[in-house]
Amino acid sequence: MREVAQAAGVAMSSVSRVLSDHPDVSPAMRERVFAAVEQLSYKPNLLAQSLRRQETRTVGFVVRDISNPLMAEILKAAETRLREAGYAVMLTNSESRPGLDASHIRLFEQRRVDGLILSLTSETHTETNDLLAQLDVPCVIVDRHVAASLRVSRVLYDHQSGVRAAVRHLLDLGHRRIDLILGAPVRPSRERRAGFEAEFTLRDLPRTYRIVEAGAFAAESADRAVAELLDGEDRPTAIVVGSNQMVPGAVRALSERGIELPRDLSLVGCDDIVLAELYRPPIAVVRCDNAHVGRLTADLLIERMQTAHAPPRDVYVATEFLPRGSCGPPRTVL
Repeated sequence: MREVAQAAGVAMSSVSRVLSDHPDVSPAMRERVFAAVEQLSYKPNLLAQSLRRQETRTVGFVVRDISNPLMAEILKAAETRLREAGYAVMLTNSESRPGLDASHIRLFEQRRVDGLILSLTSETHTETNDLLAQLDVPCVIVDRHVAASLRVSRVLYDHQSGVRAAVRHLLDLGHRRIDLILGAPVRPSRERRAGFEAEFTLRDLPRTYRIVEAGAFAAESADRAVAELLDGEDRPTAIVVGSNQMVPGAVRALSERGIELPRDLSLVGCDDIVLAELYRPPIAVVRCDNAHVGRLTADLLIERMQTAHAPPRDVYVATEFLPRGSCGPPRTVL
């Protein structure tokens, strides 16, 4: 910086103000300093700047499973928003392993990130919850239930409204034997189940459905669950699959059994993916604007990082049902 100041013929304090984008700098001063920076190929020492400012201008993003298209959409939108605000995003992939969630949170704390965004694998993992209770940086959690005592903001999907609309559509078509396949035991699965059951209760219908808890948001889990439902007695006329990552497995199980949509069975997925739109017939889905979720997540974190004493808060995002050709009236005999 001293060499830049000498080349520009200005004080070191002037170079510092220009490089930190201080508003009290004349256009002429800015031009002289940047000309010297370019001439000398000067690169600011970000580590030294971080130590002086007591901030790193970085955000840690812990992702449960980076292969999930939903998370890719959220991450892309959040990274854009954070980059525009002057923050770099550091990403880790937990591979759906709760222990890695905890390790990554600890890693980001050691790297002194200014904030955290978490898409957690588990809501009950003891080590992860202990770390969250001790966090000293702002944190936003994506669609997970955590203890009310934790000072974190949350972006929460209104899964119930979208699933209720899907079940309402199937009931209006004449279906009564509708089954639900759920993934991991976390908030999205619980909320989808609550919305599913509420629509039957509203119409005072008997419990003519089955709910399969597959245990994981994975194609293999859905494949096994659909096989269980179709290979047993009293086969369903419609199935709701509770995750975009599970839909390919459900489709595979249907294809192996020669099930044609919607002639033999109606199918609804949760979260929109390319497969759902391109499949023939296209698969009906409960969906949300995931790019909006990403921007909202980033905005909540920026609010906490840049506004002193800003309290954590929850924000809910609507879901909607998109009917497509995979749904039709049930056949009298399967």
